[in-house]
Amino acid sequence: MSTHSTATIRSFRALPLLAIFNVLLLSSISHSLLAQFGAPDQGANKVEWLSLEEAMQRMETEPRKIFIDLYTDWCGWCKRMDASTLSNPMIVEYLNEKWYAIKFNAEQKDPITFNGKEYLYVPSGSRGYHQLAYELAGGRLSYPTTVYLDERGAPIQAIPGFKDAPSLDKILKFFGENHYLTQSWVAFQMEYKSPLGQTGSN
Repeated sequence: MSTHSTATIRSFRALPLLAIFNVLLLSSISHSLLAQFGAPDQGANKVEWLSLEEAMQRMETEPRKIFIDLYTDWCGWCKRMDASTLSNPMIVEYLNEKWYAIKFNAEQKDPITFNGKEYLYVPSGSRGYHQLAYELAGGRLSYPTTVYLDERGAPIQAIPGFKDAPSLDKILKFFGENHYLTQSWVAFQMEYKSPLGQTGSN
């Protein structure tokens, strides 16, 4: 066998060792970068859901408007809204920065005291409902329904139905930035262009 052939064989045999070395090197660099800059926060893209009690406690030191997601365990559109709209990074960021967000199971059975009044679960056929959910929804229970309260916990409006991210962005800005106090919803929609694009539901 020629000297050239022997050198070629040795170079091929060295390839696996070189590949292993590169992998170890890249792994070392990755761990170094994570140590320097930190691993990404997996919770950063999630809404900070509070209980009603937690939200009211925070209101005492930092008043904010309250966003309530009325849902039920069997509601398919509620799950779809969770997976899409309420997971959108811009929606998550705005809710966490400007609102107190509450997930409220409209069929939960625990009694709740809100604004000095006790609300109970009401059995009704195969499925009942919670009195507070009924009141928050303005007596028209459908799911999902989003409810908006002002900084005193007083109702602004309840809006039934699935909302995509651009639609919810408009609603949150309309109430959250107090446009609802000075102009109509129709006028606001003509002026405000959501950075999330066109709405698919209104």
